[in-house]
Parts: sequence; structure tokens; C-alpha cells
Amino acid sequence: MSTLVLDSASRWFGNVMAVNDVSLTIGPGVTGLLGPNGAGKTTLMAMMSGFLAPSAGQVTLDGKPVWRNTKTYRRIGLVPERELSFGYLTGRQFVRANADLHRLPDAAAATERILEVVDMVEPGGRRLDTYSKGMRQRIKIAAALVHDPAVLLLDEPFNGVDPRQRMHLMDLLRRLGDEGRTVLFSSHILEEVERLARHIEVVVSGRHAASGDFGAIRRLMTDRPVQYAVQSSDNRRLATVLMAQESVRSVGLRRDYLDVQVGDLGSFAVDLPALARQHDVTLFELSPSDESLESVFAYLVAR
Repeated sequence: MSTLVLDSASRWFGNVMAVNDVSLTIGPGVTGLLGPNGAGKTTLMAMMSGFLAPSAGQVTLDGKPVWRNTKTYRRIGLVPERELSFGYLTGRQFVRANADLHRLPDAAAATERILEVVDMVEPGGRRLDTYSKGMRQRIKIAAALVHDPAVLLLDEPFNGVDPRQRMHLMDLLRRLGDEGRTVLFSSHILEEVERLARHIEVVVSGRHAASGDFGAIRRLMTDRPVQYAVQSSDNRRLATVLMAQESVRSVGLRRDYLDVQVGDLGSFAVDLPALARQHDVTLFELSPSDESLESVFAYLVAR
């Protein structure tokens, strides 16, 4: 069992700060790295896998620096987000090439073993440029696992994968985590992380925003102030009624709708229809106006 540690790790490119003073620990099992696009997830993955040196701080695996440490590289498998650029190879040739690069004593046997693990034995004889998105993801995972690493890092592994293939990949990652491997996958989709990982790390704008059990962090996200746009048959009357409710923090009267900030989402959802009915107001539309992941993570960072 292995543990990855980032200690005050930062990375900048010229004047651009991609990762800013991040400290976190990734242990055995499946961990989700959650953040909006551009949050710094790919840069973090590159530093953890040894492809990128931290500009400040350090990244270690079981106490040993990752950067420029070939012994450590042999214990890490990376599944990058970028597409494969070797379409002329078969899946089997691609995985075998990685086995040869790691100088495995029986590269052919290792290739067949891992193709069976990812259920790609039969398609392994086909060229990569004939594969579906899900098949390409599985063959990339096979290549990352062929040397039997203790750590597996996956950058946005579910992007563009259909629901059936997504379930297959999730089952595979769960099995790897149950074996005691350290599995870290990144995603910008909350529901993907919820289905696969109990422990999550949240990053936004290159900063570490939250860490811990998924349920606790999800409650932080759910309990944050939420902005709603409400349209009704009598916005002025409804605004007066809503201002008296404990669950409502503020109400703004716009041209044709109400801008309502809610502190207690559960109470507001239950009370609004009853209040509208009680005061003879018809609700036409209720929609969140700040439900982007960026707004959720910005709230976590500000805490």
C-alpha cells in the first residue's frame, strides 16, 4: 500500500499560477479529485506522476520524491486525458510497448494478463483508430497497469464515455481500489465522483478548497446560499411574503422576475408552493441562477 503526499506544492508557468500551495495526502482506495475545468487538476496529476516538477514544495510517494526518481516511476501508472496518437498500432501492441519500456521480464504474458483484466483480449488485435471512446480509455488503463503499479492516476477518465462503458470503468476502478491500490481520478462532474469515491479532494483556481468524506463536503455544497430566479403572477406580493421567511436571505425585484437568495434550501423548497397558494399567487418558473460548479467551489474556497 502506498501514499502520495503533496507538501505546499505549487506550479507556475511564467506569470501564470496553475497550482498554488496545495497540501494533501492520497492513500489506498479510490479518491476523487473534483474541480471545474481549469482548476489545476491536470497539473496536479502531472506533478504526482513525475512528469512535471513542482516550482515550490514537494511531491513524495512513501516519503521518496517523485520528480526524477525512476524507481518511483515504476510504482505509478498514469492515464492521461489526451487522446492516443498511435492509431496505427493495435491495442495489444500499444500495451506491449509499455511493458517493454518497463523492461518486464515476461512482457508478452504481462500484456495478456492486463488485457484480460480490462476485458480487451479480443479487441486487442484491432487498431486503436477503430476503437470507441470507452475502448480507448480501457486500453490506456491497461497500458498504465501493465507493470502492476501501486498507484494509478486517471485524468478525467469518463469524458465522452457512454453510460455502459462508464459503469464498466467504474467497476474496474472499484476493484483496483479494493485490491489496496492507491487510485486517484479527476472529474469536473459531481455525480461521477459521488458514484465512485467516498473520499474527495476539491480544487478550484489552483487552490485546495476542501478535503474529506464526500457526504460532508456535499452537505457544505448543498447548504451554501443558493440564488434562484422566480417568476409568478404577482412578483411584488410574492416578494413581500418571501422576505418574512427565515429560509430567505434576500429578495431582489427585477424587471419580470424575483432574484431570491436562499439560505435553507430544504425549507424554501417546501414552503414556496404553500405560500404562493396561500396568497393567491401562481408560480410560473423557479430556476437556479448560480448552479455552476465554479460558484459551488468558490463558496468552498471562501469558507
